[in-house]
Amino acid sequence: MSSHGRNAPILNAANEKHGRERDAWAKKTTRIGMNMERRCRFCNAALEFSFVDLGSTPLANSFLTAAQLEQPEPSYPLHARVCHHCWLVQADAVVPAHEIFGEYAYFSSMSESWVEHARRYAATTCERFALNKHSQVVEVASNDGYLLKHYVAAGVPVLGVEPAENIAQVARSIGVPTEARFFGQDTANALVDRGLAADLVIGNNVLAHVPDINDFVGGLARIMKPDGVLSLEFPHLLRLIEGAQFDTIYHEHFYYLSLLAVETILAAHGLAVFDVEELPTHGGSLRVFARRAKGAHEEVTSGVKKVRCDEAAAGFDHIDAYTTFQNKVAPILEGLLAFLKQARADGKKVAGYGAAAKGNTLLNTCGIGDDLIDYVVDRSPAKQGRFMPGSKLPILEPDRIFETRPDYVLILPWNIQDEVISINRSVSEWGGRFVVAVPELRVLG
Repeated sequence: MSSHGRNAPILNAANEKHGRERDAWAKKTTRIGMNMERRCRFCNAALEFSFVDLGSTPLANSFLTAAQLEQPEPSYPLHARVCHHCWLVQADAVVPAHEIFGEYAYFSSMSESWVEHARRYAATTCERFALNKHSQVVEVASNDGYLLKHYVAAGVPVLGVEPAENIAQVARSIGVPTEARFFGQDTANALVDRGLAADLVIGNNVLAHVPDINDFVGGLARIMKPDGVLSLEFPHLLRLIEGAQFDTIYHEHFYYLSLLAVETILAAHGLAVFDVEELPTHGGSLRVFARRAKGAHEEVTSGVKKVRCDEAAAGFDHIDAYTTFQNKVAPILEGLLAFLKQARADGKKVAGYGAAAKGNTLLNTCGIGDDLIDYVVDRSPAKQGRFMPGSKLPILEPDRIFETRPDYVLILPWNIQDEVISINRSVSEWGGRFVVAVPELRVLG
């Protein structure tokens, strides 16, 4: 029996009511774009091995309005598999990109630590690659201009390419030129024809979001100047596995990336990695720099060699490194459910902090609703007044915590837990404590 088969009875038995809710959602499922042959989106090999199966859940960033609460809510299979030819971990089902990104509710500027991360990156790359008023920087999936605004301030010409029109408008309003369109080879060709080939092409936390990875990476290669540099950031699969970060798996993420797989994909499009930096962001990420392989003159750095060795030591070229991940999920779900049920039995109040996509994966995989958590707060005005998909928890302003004084605050975006605790220190004044669930349940403070 597969590991998922062993875990499923445990998860369903954890709470019968939650199991019935998951079944109800599954009946409403609209299966869109299913790759029934289960073939790798990069190399087209058959996908024979499961990485993790999280059942059927709504889209993690499709927050509900009050009018939508009584309407059927579509959900989709959330099952990641691994290709044993190129080692690319990928979602089993495809949801059309326009359903995910046509109007997006994630604004990068809502996280102060992420904005500071962007500022440092812009300053470093301007110096390292001698960017100036004669250069061109293009960022794909540029969001609300949180990064490019720093280049604008330094006098470096920029262009953002952002598929969500509502977010592109915000970027334009702060002086960041932004085009609302999906990126691929056609877009790259159009931009190059307009004289917008780039000295630096940036793709932060976007490579995982593109259903056609060959078209996307082909576009990145096309828009680079002959001596241009490509910079990519993405959560590192090695850290996901080590930290049992299953909640970072959701439909918007088509891929879960290792350096091994990324180097293979880039090489197929004439690009070679020359530097890798390990970052603490998103639970552990990689920043990869690449140039055209033909004529590349830079030696690979020690950072590249280290990550290659780390992945080799973890067995990333052997299937067992991937197929055992399912076993890490059940204890986390059991631990969180047990804690919340005991808190409710003891008459304690629990609120959630951060209407993050990873939080929706966690809540919906557990089957958690307003019987165990009262509400969620979030700093983003775009999310306030809406409801979490699946769990239907109301999303309120952060001040609500100080009005209702919950006993526990469950931090859903655990990757910024230090920031959350720092700006909400006064929670301790009434004896409130913070809680994180991944990789294991911890009560803080």
